[in-house]
Amino acid sequence: MQAEEFLKQTGCQYFVGVPDSQLKAVCACLLERYGTDGVHHVIAANEGNVMAMAAGYHLATGRVPLVYMQNSGIGNAVNPLASLLSPDVYGIPCILLIGWRGEPGTKDEPQHQFQGKATLPLLETMQVPYQVLRPETRVKEIEQALVRFRPILASGRQVAFVVSKGALTYRGPASWENGYSMTRESVLQQIIAACGEDIFVSTTGKASRELFELREARGEGHGHDFLTVGSMGHASSIALAIAQQRPGQRVWCLDGDGAALMHMGAMAVIGSQHPENLVHVVLNNEAHESVGGMPTVMGGVDLPAVARACGYPVTYRASTSDELADVISRIREERKLTLLEVRTAIGSRSDLGRPTTTPQENKQQFMKTLGSLGRRKDK
Repeated sequence: MQAEEFLKQTGCQYFVGVPDSQLKAVCACLLERYGTDGVHHVIAANEGNVMAMAAGYHLATGRVPLVYMQNSGIGNAVNPLASLLSPDVYGIPCILLIGWRGEPGTKDEPQHQFQGKATLPLLETMQVPYQVLRPETRVKEIEQALVRFRPILASGRQVAFVVSKGALTYRGPASWENGYSMTRESVLQQIIAACGEDIFVSTTGKASRELFELREARGEGHGHDFLTVGSMGHASSIALAIAQQRPGQRVWCLDGDGAALMHMGAMAVIGSQHPENLVHVVLNNEAHESVGGMPTVMGGVDLPAVARACGYPVTYRASTSDELADVISRIREERKLTLLEVRTAIGSRSDLGRPTTTPQENKQQFMKTLGSLGRRKDK
């Protein structure tokens, strides 16, 4: 089904969400039609943010908004769904459009498998009626679902469309550029080449995939790297706790702009703890690249200033290879909590693969390395 037709059928005039690869057609359609004008369409920081904005829209207009998200974001949405939008509280109607990663019977990445199985039961637990959209779903079925949903929405409840892979299409892919020349992979290559026995915690998406393949190309093991394949936005908190428990070991968090934005409050906690052995790198390409390249708001955010306000004593920004080399050299000579924002281009190699080890294997190798490095540092 064409995304335009689906959106037309819903009758919604306000759309807010966090991009997902299963919903690329919808995101491309909305961006072409509205951009991110705020009146009709907003790309938000996280799914809880999305639900709150949907509530505000309804309070201001009396209309029903549509919110979109990947199913992994349901967890972020549960709190406002249960304690704000619920008919037992304010009774705010909303249509959820949920990309179904890890759908049972389909091949997907490890971080999506449990979430895929839990998606429909979670909606049932939250008492959110749903309709699954599949590639074979026709407009008549959408119309019938909306007839069923209208009295539910009128009663101040929420409903959901759960979207299988390929269920929604758009006439052409959307593409965005940001004007920066360094690739994310080249940035990672510079950092790991300069940092020897340091520990790395990499964020969800392509950064972790590229880090894995760079280690392979260098003939190195993967024990120094924790690949945060799921749990978007939490790599910096993982890195914080590791840095605190291993104060003799330098820890680099390789974060993304969308991930850092999603749980930016973590930066305030990190700043308050100010571990001197933590370097927080934000690879900022101003896009949710791993799920289709839709823009984030991070092009207009002065991230080093945010970090300083949160208590990071040292901040840097680099947008060229020479600047990056200079900054890495300075960081190696210092020992203070540091934020490094690196402005990178959007895009990756067409043949970029995925880790060939399991998350459990990554965990075991990483913990073994930490134990070994910890013993050496303690002697």
